[in-house]
Amino acid sequence: MLPEIKTILYATGLGPGAPHVFRYAIKEAEKHGARLVVLHVLEPLNPFGQHLVELHISHEQRQQIQDQARDHARSKIEERIRRLCEKEVCHATGGEDLVDDILVREGQPHLEIVACAREIKADLIIIGSHRHSALGESMLGHTANRVVHRSEIPVLLVRIPDGYHEAGF
Repeated sequence: MLPEIKTILYATGLGPGAPHVFRYAIKEAEKHGARLVVLHVLEPLNPFGQHLVELHISHEQRQQIQDQARDHARSKIEERIRRLCEKEVCHATGGEDLVDDILVREGQPHLEIVACAREIKADLIIIGSHRHSALGESMLGHTANRVVHRSEIPVLLVRIPDGYHEAGF
């Protein structure tokens, strides 16, 4: 029996390649009649950075800044989706309606992506990937690589062309 794809998780870092990857996410959602959930993960400060910040501002102020960052990321994603749909994708496909939810979380991106996929019972994860050298990959790791190795479901890696930058995003 062929697998059924009902829910797709599109994980985005909001980089210049995001529109390129989003087109694939919309196309896959359309092709399978699946709902599309968009996820962006904000990385927290490391403990040293948190300590430095809390020397200068209160915990409440730090929390307020984090809440503002989360709201800003969500509105940025919504705006990008709207612009891309107006520009090309959604005129013919109703693509804006395919986006079922937009989530913004805080944590280590690869862990949050895999956890979110599990929570929403995603059947497929779509994530963009830049070309990296083998040395850079082994030393630094890479979110997409880590997701592929941790995920229990298929992951579609969309290669972002070198130097790709979408005008207006």
